[in-house]
Amino acid sequence: MTTRVPRARTAAMAATTAVLCLAAVACGADDGKSSEQDGGKVAGASAKPSGAPSPDTAASDSAAPSPTSTPTSSGKVLDQAGLAAVALRTGEAGSYEVTPMQGGEERGTERSENKDCRPLVAVINGAPEPTPAATVFRTVMDKSEEGKDDQTVVTEILTSHPGGGAQQLMRGVRDAVRACAGGFRTSGADGPSTYTEVKQLPLPPAGQESIAYQVTGSIEGDEVPLLFQLVRTGSTIVTFYVADFVTAKTPRLPAELVAAQAAKLP
Repeated sequence: MTTRVPRARTAAMAATTAVLCLAAVACGADDGKSSEQDGGKVAGASAKPSGAPSPDTAASDSAAPSPTSTPTSSGKVLDQAGLAAVALRTGEAGSYEVTPMQGGEERGTERSENKDCRPLVAVINGAPEPTPAATVFRTVMDKSEEGKDDQTVVTEILTSHPGGGAQQLMRGVRDAVRACAGGFRTSGADGPSTYTEVKQLPLPPAGQESIAYQVTGSIEGDEVPLLFQLVRTGSTIVTFYVADFVTAKTPRLPAELVAAQAAKLP
């Protein structure tokens, strides 16, 4: 995989490299409860590095309420400007600062050796499938934790998908989480990479449909959990990603952050 590990644990740098660094976790290394709110619904991921609880029990310590009804959607397929307009902004979610992600136009180039796991690898590459009509990358940092080694840094990828592509993407990821629970391998320019486990996370619902899961990779011999949450409303999907490449602890994704972004989806 393309190795893009944070050069330093400063918020900006960590977030800048985060999205394609998913693959990085595996570089150097040789249960599905998904539901939908129209047919079931699953929830978000968790992502704060230091001292975080197990994702199986409490991936987020936020008190953000679960939605009481399925959000409605305009069904509009957003272009680049439209996605930028609905992306979370600084001041809309507590102490979180939101900025465009540096190097967001780059994509990973890993290829799954198992076709069933291809949707997971596409997300890891920062290029979910089917190919979106438009994509916007954002870095979200908790400014109240400024200066801490375990500052919360979350990567957001907003994508729009015409013709039912958003539902197809969510379905593909759900199926892949189940099919690839025992892990998978990828190949790329830097050689093969191994992910040892994939598991569904039972987190709070968001949007019209959501799924959260953890992929465990290895970097320099350490097992590193990568946490993802995909949230769909209409034809728009937001992918949240977080990992801790410094301590390799299980991270946490703040539920209030997910809820604030989900509320802006058209």
